[in-house]
Amino acid sequence: MNGTPALLVVDDEQVVRDSLSKWFREDGFLVGTAASAAEALSQLQGRKWDILLLDIKMPGMDGMELQQRIKEIDSNATIIFITAHATVDTAVKALKEGAFDYVTKPVDPDYLSHLVTNALKQRNLANENLKLKEQITEFSKADDIVGDSAQMQKVYDLIQTVAKTETTVMIRGESGTGKELIARAIHSNSSRRYFPIVAVNCGAMAEGVLESELFGHERGAFTGAQYRRKGKLELSDGGTLFLDEIGNIDMKTQMDLLRVIETKQFTRVGGNDIIKVDFRVICATNKDLEKAVAEGSFREDLYYRLNVFSVFIPPLRERKGDIPVLANYFVQKYMRVMGKQITSIAPEAMDTIVRYNWPGNVRELENAIERAMVVGKPPSIKPEDLPYQLTEKNHVLPAGSLASMEKAHIASVLDQNRWNISRSAEILQIDRVTLYNKIEKYGLKKPNAG
Repeated sequence: MNGTPALLVVDDEQVVRDSLSKWFREDGFLVGTAASAAEALSQLQGRKWDILLLDIKMPGMDGMELQQRIKEIDSNATIIFITAHATVDTAVKALKEGAFDYVTKPVDPDYLSHLVTNALKQRNLANENLKLKEQITEFSKADDIVGDSAQMQKVYDLIQTVAKTETTVMIRGESGTGKELIARAIHSNSSRRYFPIVAVNCGAMAEGVLESELFGHERGAFTGAQYRRKGKLELSDGGTLFLDEIGNIDMKTQMDLLRVIETKQFTRVGGNDIIKVDFRVICATNKDLEKAVAEGSFREDLYYRLNVFSVFIPPLRERKGDIPVLANYFVQKYMRVMGKQITSIAPEAMDTIVRYNWPGNVRELENAIERAMVVGKPPSIKPEDLPYQLTEKNHVLPAGSLASMEKAHIASVLDQNRWNISRSAEILQIDRVTLYNKIEKYGLKKPNAG
């Protein structure tokens, strides 16, 4: 503990008080004494005591009643009873009501010293655990979810509503809207927050790889499996399993996943041992799962098992009021990261940012601000610091124009992929020739290097 540990001896016998005081002062304790329960309660008003040694049999208020009074003053008080052999049963009862332990008279100083040392260690651990929980709770309030719009206020309300339950949650929304941040906010405000949240990107792995990633494998289960490996299901035991891009998993994995969610047990790939797990499921998707169910590419039973409570994250274009808040948040974030004294966004630049359609949502906005912070100069971000697709003269076209939306999206994908035509065409799900034609149609130009 920080500082000198404080110990209060409460006993109506002078010889007991004197001998215990002498022992523990020699052990480096700050020692106080009280000859009665009333005197002890008075001492408790003046300071906190780390350990209290209470005699059970005392005139007036006995040690049992005193313990109740002490707990009302300090619920975390560490109490050790001193008792005669005839009252051991009473001491055992006191343990059930929150005492740390008891010793019998005549007191063995070595044993009592050992007991007090253990009590202090346990008190230390309890205090450290409480501080850690407070830090985690405080950290859980600092999620990078920013937005004051009515749509986001509704999202915050849904997070608070569902976080305290064990309900399975499906988070819906376009790419870049912050679905994983919402999942982490739900987890960090739940009773499972002291256990891990384990994220799995289901859309980034092939069928066999995803199976091994989720369920783990035994040594020799397949070529290259040289050792046993725990999967994400085991690692999420006690906490939350976040399945991102859930709409991309194959039918076999869907069936296996459904079985695990319902039974909370599974076997590793290549294994026979049944492993029991306890986790909460939160999933996310930007796909139309209802359409996938109708087409037969997503299991209906798994869909209903996952879609118990739904949270929809609105795209950035539908909450324009959040754009300045988010943009300034990212300025402050990258100002700290980069150590640059760019502290604001010029009004003309902010106007351009707000008018842009943001097909890549919050992720695209963050990328744009980061890029502007790199090339910009203090004290503020100017229009010329922004990515070129935001500042093209013909970019902002009449509302509802499909051409303007397509142009903005293609420009955004090209910029994010550094004008890698093959990669951009793959993301846009068109061939390279079509992409070149659209680049020419919309007059898109590759920005100058640097």
